[in-house]
Amino acid sequence: MIERSSEKITKKLIRSILEKEWRTNDPLPPERELATHYQVGRPTIREALQRLERDGWITIRKGAPAVVNDYWKYGNLMTIVNILQHHDEIPDEFIVYMLELRITLTPAYVRDALLHHRLQMISLFIPLQELTDDPKSYAEFDWKLQKSVAELSPNPVFILILNSFENIYGKMAEKYFLEPSHRKASKKYYEQFLEATLKGDLHRAETLTKQMMVTSLELWKIKMNGGV
Repeated sequence: MIERSSEKITKKLIRSILEKEWRTNDPLPPERELATHYQVGRPTIREALQRLERDGWITIRKGAPAVVNDYWKYGNLMTIVNILQHHDEIPDEFIVYMLELRITLTPAYVRDALLHHRLQMISLFIPLQELTDDPKSYAEFDWKLQKSVAELSPNPVFILILNSFENIYGKMAEKYFLEPSHRKASKKYYEQFLEATLKGDLHRAETLTKQMMVTSLELWKIKMNGGV
């Protein structure tokens, strides 16, 4: 898919904000100056600014230059995705944020899926037999598992949230699964979860999920602190 000119300009403006060329509450240059700087027409600049406002980066003011927002307060899921895409390597603290989010999010859609589609849940673990002990394999298996379970939940919001992170989840997961102990803990969880689901012990399966989400966060924080 060919990237539109306005999309390219949007990314360049986001990079300038992230690199603090413009800080919170700073006015952006007028549309005319931006058009000259990026060598595009004013309609392209206007479309890019509208994209930025939609995702919380700026506030457009009638008759005055747009002003930069505190994107942590006014942004949305796409703001997080844009921030992460700006980095060549996913920052450690963002993995903490995602793991904290999973503590709340994952048990909810796992519970829904277990209640409504237990047999289909079991089928998702068939590839577990062929799972190889390397970060990429674990990252791919975990993403497919999470996404498939969310799709089995009657609440479509869960899969919409996960879809927002599809392009960056793999990078974060591979970084997390670089540690053999992390892969070992996840493999044990997968096996125990499957066993509980096969036995029809849905409460046990849900509890295991909650415990694993907390454990994942604890393991990552230990890794960030040098293994102490």
